[in-house]
Amino acid sequence: MSDDNKPPSPFILSYDGVLPTLKTDSRYAGAGSSVLGKVTLGSRATLAPLSVIRADGHFVDIGDDFFLGNRATVHIAHEEYPTRVGHRVRVGRNAVVHACVVGDDCVIEDDVIILDGSEIESSVAIEAGSTIYPRSRLLSGHLYGGNPAVIIRQLSQAEMSDRAAKIEREIVASMFEPVARGRNPATPSFIASTASVTGHVDLREDASVFFSCELDAGAGSIIIGDNTNIQDNTTIVARRDGVIVGKDTTIGHNVSIEDSRIGNGCLIGIGSLISANVVVENDVLLAAGATTFSGQRLESGWLYAGRPARPISKLNDQRREMMQSIVAIYCTYARDYRSLQQREER
Repeated sequence: MSDDNKPPSPFILSYDGVLPTLKTDSRYAGAGSSVLGKVTLGSRATLAPLSVIRADGHFVDIGDDFFLGNRATVHIAHEEYPTRVGHRVRVGRNAVVHACVVGDDCVIEDDVIILDGSEIESSVAIEAGSTIYPRSRLLSGHLYGGNPAVIIRQLSQAEMSDRAAKIEREIVASMFEPVARGRNPATPSFIASTASVTGHVDLREDASVFFSCELDAGAGSIIIGDNTNIQDNTTIVARRDGVIVGKDTTIGHNVSIEDSRIGNGCLIGIGSLISANVVVENDVLLAAGATTFSGQRLESGWLYAGRPARPISKLNDQRREMMQSIVAIYCTYARDYRSLQQREER
């Protein structure tokens, strides 16, 4: 194979003065993938296009023979939880491994969300579309699934191998697929180098668009308010009516948003879906993995969760403080990454 036909190396950037340590051949990375900050990545890793491993407020330590699927994200919880992943772990497309511990020989299928403080023992498989709630413990030798994920059955080694091989085949097949990249508009806000922003996109002061995000305004427009962060691998598509996101709002990793309105001071959780014509009022927390239905209205002052999303409880001061702290942390991240990117481009 000629060098011209090999996938590009990932986008690599330091954070807080620490560069990632890659023990693998960096050529085994698809277009638009990125490895950022305090990451140690073991030998023989394969990173699919637009995958993200980001370690800023804490560290990520990943073992050998790791496979990470297209648009999958590995991240930490700022100064609270690192992420540790063992050897021979396979992670599928659009999955999020967040601030947790994953043992050896695990299979994490497409669209899985693993949340903060969870521990996944070795030889665990998690079915596609499942959500692992915070601080869960998943026991070795079992298949888990659901939202929240529960034990389905014991898992044979043959089935585990088959599930792992399926993810490997999909990742390898994706390595040479082209990745459409939009031109980033001139803006004083932060847009990650691997993000794609096309059409009429208005980023207000201190708004941020993180790695491998895709914002496509189409024939409409996308407006992102002051201090609002759009986290890694989120997709926002305006098909007709456009998308407006208010100020001081967090859009978590791997969220999908269609034509909708999202208010001020909201948190849209990891891996959730905002369908077309949804209105999210000010001061709403939508839990990770939640799904809204077209035309739904989420009322101010509530935590919503589920598929479809429904009101669970009134927001309290503790939750509001957590939501505000994420906004402040991401404003700092954005300023730091913007400065680092500018330095790289000189």
